[in-house]
Formats: sequence, C-alpha cells, structure tokens
Amino acid sequence: MMIRQAAKKALGLTSRQSTPFSVGIFRSYHENVIDHYDNPRNVGSFDKNDPTVGTGLVGAPACGDVMKLQIKVDEKTGQIVDARFKTFGCGSAIASSSVATEWVKGKAMEEVLTIKNTEIAKHLSLPPVKLHCSMLAEDAIKAAVKDYKEKRVKTNGA
Repeated sequence: MMIRQAAKKALGLTSRQSTPFSVGIFRSYHENVIDHYDNPRNVGSFDKNDPTVGTGLVGAPACGDVMKLQIKVDEKTGQIVDARFKTFGCGSAIASSSVATEWVKGKAMEEVLTIKNTEIAKHLSLPPVKLHCSMLAEDAIKAAVKDYKEKRVKTNGA
C-alpha cells in the first residue's frame, strides 16, 4: 500500500484518483489485473496454528515474488469457507493471489486442486513474461490444502 501511495504522490494524484497502472505507465496490464491490484480481495492472514487453517507459502527465486495463501476450512463439510493472502511482488502476483482467494472460497478442497495456473492467467490476460505469477498462485493453493491435510492428520489422525 505504501508504494502505491508514494507513486500517487509522485505523480501528483489524489487518493481518489487511479494508481499509475491506470494512467498508462504500464499499459500492458489487463483491466482485471489493474482491478485486483487496485482493489485486492481477501488481504490478510489467519492464525497459522488454527487447526482449521491451511497455509501455503511459495516463492519464485527468479523474480523475488513471495506468496502466502491461507484457507479456512469447515471441518464438517470440508469446504473452504474463507481465504486470505499476503504477497510480496509485482502487480500480476498480487492480482493472481487475489483471484485465487476468490476462486477457492465456497469450494471443496479437492475441487480447488483442479484450479490451474492457465485459468488464472487467462482470466487476468497475463503476458507470457508474467505466467510465473499464476503458477505461484496454483502452487500456493496446493500447498495450503496440503498443509491443512497434514495438520488434520496430526490432530485427529484422520
């Protein structure tokens, strides 16, 4: 958020005006990326020690993007009832995280494992150079589900 505010200040924009993405500096970004960057959904985190929470932490050494995606699961139904993310990275990584959290909510864990990076990339119209961002989101979903399942085995033996 601070980077965005500093960029607005440097460009002489008020807080109600668009970010630099919207004023044409990064014209190659699709409006869906801009929307999820300007208005990210589900930012934040849950207590990683909560037995109903699965945490996926993934990174891309090539570009420095790091993504933490967490899911909160209803233990009775196995459905993901909420999701949160924190991402350190470019606009495409933030947008991919935001989309991923929206897409997993309300779905069964097995169903979210079918979400592919290509679907996220297509939804955001990511250019080839940014495909690794959608790959991180897919990996983060899988890692969060795996973490939840491992916790469940440790706690319940189930």
